Amino acid sequence: MMHDQKANILLVEDDQNLGFVIQDALKRKGFNVHLCRDGKEGLRQFNEHPYDLCVLDVMLPSKDGFSLAEDIRLTNAEVPIVFLTAKSQTEDRIAGFKAGGDDYLTKPFSHEELILRIEAILRRTHGRSEDPRNRERFELGTFTFDHRNLVLSHPTEERKLTKKEAEVLRLLCMHQDQVLPRELVLNMVWGDDTYFLGRSLDVFISRLRKYLKADPSVQIVNVHGVGFKLQVG
Repeated sequence: MMHDQKANILLVEDDQNLGFVIQDALKRKGFNVHLCRDGKEGLRQFNEHPYDLCVLDVMLPSKDGFSLAEDIRLTNAEVPIVFLTAKSQTEDRIAGFKAGGDDYLTKPFSHEELILRIEAILRRTHGRSEDPRNRERFELGTFTFDHRNLVLSHPTEERKLTKKEAEVLRLLCMHQDQVLPRELVLNMVWGDDTYFLGRSLDVFISRLRKYLKADPSVQIVNVHGVGFKLQVG
């Protein structure tokens, strides 16, 4: 069974009692479970650790479950997502599936049903392509970016990056030729999207542009009012 392989589950539930009960039930079935209390914390944890499945409450502080799922889908199109909600209207279910959900449970539900659904999803999705966030090396024109060792290499020089510089560059690489929203970068790298941190992100983008200027074919383009796009070639 999949849970014998210690599948890692991200559980985001703001109800303290319910969260503990679900976490305990899943752990007793052999899963590794990380419990978060709000959407921003959930996104930060998802970015920092590999998960085999996410269980998201819909009504969450800071960032609701649908928005959290959409952000998760921007970095990982494969990881299964199960929504938990007190709502049962058809439009809410449709919204959940549009946000990238694989299943949907309406409260109250039995823990056994949740476990059975999780096991079924993991059996169905086992063997999907590897989490793209595990990729550590990227070719950018004449540059090679080694995320694990925080090194950006060029035939004429090698530069050691800070951890945050490397995280920002990796997100850009993972979304090459796609618009990467500012809010997503801020939440995944800094855990918040305040104005002050937004100004910090602009500084980091300027630094990365300077580091990459040896190859004019590698460009980080501003998309006004939205975010950034890494273009190569």
